[in-house]
Amino acid sequence: MDTHSVDLPGLLERQRAAWRAHVPERAQRLDDLLRLRAAFKARLEDFVRAVGDDFGQRPRVETLLADGMPVLHEIDHVRRRLRRWMRPQRVAAEATFWPARCEIIPKPLGVVGIISPWNYPINLALVPLVDALAAGNHVMLKPSERTPRTSALLAELLAGVFPAERVAVVQGAADVAAGFAALPFDHLLFTGSTVLGAKVFAAAASNLTPVTLELGGKSPVIVAPGCVNARNVDRIAVGKFFNAGQTCIAPDYVLVQEAECEAFAEWLRGYVARHYPSPGAASDYASIVNDVHYARLCEWLDEARAAGAKIVAFPGDAADDPARRILAPRVVLGAPESVALMREEIFGPILPLVPYRKLDEAIEYVNARPRPLALYVFADDRLRTRKVLDACTAGSVAVNDCVFQFAQSGLPFGGVGASGIGAYHGHAGFLEFSKQMPVFRQARWSATQWLRPPHGARSERLLRWLLR
Repeated sequence: MDTHSVDLPGLLERQRAAWRAHVPERAQRLDDLLRLRAAFKARLEDFVRAVGDDFGQRPRVETLLADGMPVLHEIDHVRRRLRRWMRPQRVAAEATFWPARCEIIPKPLGVVGIISPWNYPINLALVPLVDALAAGNHVMLKPSERTPRTSALLAELLAGVFPAERVAVVQGAADVAAGFAALPFDHLLFTGSTVLGAKVFAAAASNLTPVTLELGGKSPVIVAPGCVNARNVDRIAVGKFFNAGQTCIAPDYVLVQEAECEAFAEWLRGYVARHYPSPGAASDYASIVNDVHYARLCEWLDEARAAGAKIVAFPGDAADDPARRILAPRVVLGAPESVALMREEIFGPILPLVPYRKLDEAIEYVNARPRPLALYVFADDRLRTRKVLDACTAGSVAVNDCVFQFAQSGLPFGGVGASGIGAYHGHAGFLEFSKQMPVFRQARWSATQWLRPPHGARSERLLRWLLR
């Protein structure tokens, strides 16, 4: 769809009119999801190529694992459970209103807007789409202009499955995204940076549009004393260097007991040597998405180096390939808090280590900063794990692993505070894009009639009983 020739408010009104004329029932929702699954599965390799072309280099396995598999699993998870989720839920009425009955009925909202990012351009567009369709809504999707080939393929895929009055893809640059965010949707989901999220929030507020914001931030790893070993460092490295660190829940920095920082760096060196011996030549290591982000990461490294930080490239600076936007994995030691690497979300294959002496210091360090989208805890006993979980709040937590909490359809995915508002995935997504409509059913006879005027002794006696 050529956005520049599309009347966005008119498109929204056509979708809303179509939704009002025929609110999707369960059979249609299930059929929609089944047809979407079949069409997407048939085009998976096309999507792999499109994402690879957009990035310049993106491992096929990474695209299938992080973009393909979650969409297929989300559809399957939702379809198996949709009948149960749609049932009205009986709720006990207050005893004083007996024999009245209460229930909660999940109702679709109407038209949902989705603004998806570039780093996982398939997953972060289609998973919320699946949840919104399961809840009975129509959808307008604005994918990222930074991955144009993937966005065009998404538009082609969805146009082949749905009429534009049910699902429409809007393409365009930042000005189109701004106009999209300002539309009076019944709900709006945005995934992206905190800075852009604030702008989307402000635009939605003018229409009182409810929002779901997935914003990222600096997701910390706390490694408990004595837990720096090959297994734990390898798992942290997987989460960090997957997609060259361009993941909203990637480990952003690691809190390590000061006596173990050098050991951590050496274990990390071993991981990179085994899995990315020559990132520039390997097809299993992703490019940075564009020149702007590559230059940003290089500038942040230069700033940290000038401020006295020790920066170690694995396997070495010679492994970088600026022409192809390949940036080798790096660990940063001793970076001052004033530099951008320690203040901003990194979104690249750069991992600062922050030393601490006691576990309480690591907890205080995390809690002194905005609440993260993800928190990772590596500990060899339940007491220390529980200590961190009790003290810290994050959008999601993984214990003794990284990133994989996102892949659990049974767990809600969302931020808290500066890292986001609301959540989706599985049942949480169904609820997020529904109105849980409360219904109070009064019986033919009710004791409340005794409280009608004129009030006398009977009303006083009943009030004394109610207020006891």
